[in-house]
Amino acid sequence: MLRVLAVDDEKPLLEELLYLLRSDPRVRSVQGAGDATEALRRITLALEAGPDGADGIDVVFLDIHMAGLTGLDIARLLAGFARPPLIVFVTAHEGFAVQAFDLKAVDYVLKPVRPERLAEAVRRVCAQLGRAGQAPPPAAEPAAAVPVQRRPAAGVTVTDRTPDQIAVELGGVTRFVAIADIAYVEAQGDYARLHTDEGSHLVRIPLSTLEERWAARGFVRIHRRHLVALARIDELRLEAGTTSVRVGSAELQVSRRHARELRDLLMRHATG
Repeated sequence: MLRVLAVDDEKPLLEELLYLLRSDPRVRSVQGAGDATEALRRITLALEAGPDGADGIDVVFLDIHMAGLTGLDIARLLAGFARPPLIVFVTAHEGFAVQAFDLKAVDYVLKPVRPERLAEAVRRVCAQLGRAGQAPPPAAEPAAAVPVQRRPAAGVTVTDRTPDQIAVELGGVTRFVAIADIAYVEAQGDYARLHTDEGSHLVRIPLSTLEERWAARGFVRIHRRHLVALARIDELRLEAGTTSVRVGSAELQVSRRHARELRDLLMRHATG
């Protein structure tokens, strides 16, 4: 059972990588680090504790392009230790493979990460450590899990299956979420996180695209980071010159440029 550290300075990508690693039955524990400094701190603790210590790390799944030290820099530093953890690079760039393998990397996984490709990387790590690396076959999905479809082929983007649904991926499985169930959307770089009453889903679509696509469905921009379903706003609050809205248990700030338009929309919605 592997003890893993995953390092990526893009939070949505780190969360997806952590989810996939935690889903692998060969992985015992997974830590996450959002930058090189945090990664080195955790690795240093692991090396000081020894291979059998509570903070031990067997393998680091490491992004290459990060602010400050790069993944290659971290790998070079680790090469100076007597018993460093193994390295698997996870990157969107193909051009560093030669350098990566010169640094004794076990594998080089390209983004977007496919679950089956990540599983192969785990198998290679297990093989190098002399542990059983074959993952058990997945359990059959219950009938209630349909409709689902597997991750599309590389280069294919899944969008809405019907005008009333949007496709979301989690661990390589594509599911369809009703747009009517989405209360608000949060920008996360080139991604967007869809918030429903049951949880949230990350999609590889910019917030500006969803704003344009869902304007006719009653979604309004209230901030550079948030798009809200007008019908799901429970309260509009004005305090000390700032405006916010309550959507379920979430309180979201409204930027000044959107505040007046939002108030007008809410008044028309309430009297319409």
